Amino acid sequence: MNVNVGDICKYMPTSTVGKVTDVRVKEGKEWALLDFTNLYYDTKFLTPADISEYKEVSYKERERDRDQKMRAIADVAKEAEDVNIDMFMPSGGG
Repeated sequence: MNVNVGDICKYMPTSTVGKVTDVRVKEGKEWALLDFTNLYYDTKFLTPADISEYKEVSYKERERDRDQKMRAIADVAKEAEDVNIDMFMPSGGG
């Protein structure tokens, strides 16, 4: 499929729909950046999607999602700091 910036496409394995914001060729493969996930997809797995399937993602939504993910990562890091693993550490030689 020939993909162009501005096309609405669906990534078939997950049914993710987004607008193509960038197209790149790397090592002989064509990749398209979809605005919905801000990820690049191999264009051989993209198919044209109907505009009715497309939900535009606002900058605020993206920022909110990013902030939630960053808080979750910080929470996990904090929990990891609080865990005492001394009792799981080997003692002595075998």
